[in-house]
Amino acid sequence: MKTDWAAEYRRLLQGHRHGAVGPTTERYRAAEPPPPLTLAEVCEAEEELGITFPEDYRDHLLRRSAGGRINRLRRDAAGWGWHGDSDTNYDLLRTDFPHPDSYRAYEDDLDDREPLEEQFADQDIFRRAWQDWDDEYGVHQERKTAGAVYIQEHGCGFSTLLVVTGPHRGTMWFDGRATCDQILPLLLNGSPVSFAEWIDRDYLTPW
Repeated sequence: MKTDWAAEYRRLLQGHRHGAVGPTTERYRAAEPPPPLTLAEVCEAEEELGITFPEDYRDHLLRRSAGGRINRLRRDAAGWGWHGDSDTNYDLLRTDFPHPDSYRAYEDDLDDREPLEEQFADQDIFRRAWQDWDDEYGVHQERKTAGAVYIQEHGCGFSTLLVVTGPHRGTMWFDGRATCDQILPLLLNGSPVSFAEWIDRDYLTPW
């Protein structure tokens, strides 16, 4: 059965929250970071989101702040979520975060299958074929960050991800798709970086 990529892409896009987003610069201008959350609030957020926060991120929420340098976890009219973030897909938070190696072959095949205008005598058929391919590409891009939270936005399309579901849970990744078309692990001495190792550092190399 042929996949309806347009319908699947529209469905996945519904997992984003745009109405709750505020200016990301607010968190840097604040004289003091927001206060920590209570244990009841953290448990409520985890239950509503359907995930269990990595221990060091959970500890940050309970002992240090609900935000600070990072997008603030808060409850608003849409429920619990990260203020200043429109990229996290809440419908995919429970899905395991995929290592880039797991989809590299599929991505290469997808690139090879991009319809080219010169391959089609009929422009309408070309446009339909290309749109179907583009929707499949959009679904693939959405699934790349399943199980991850956009924890900090750097501007120009760059962000840092905190993985919350799957074998890579608790590790930090850099979304560099704006230029290199890759999502890369943040490493410290060659090992994946945890939230606790990352939060107080200004820079960690994503390779």
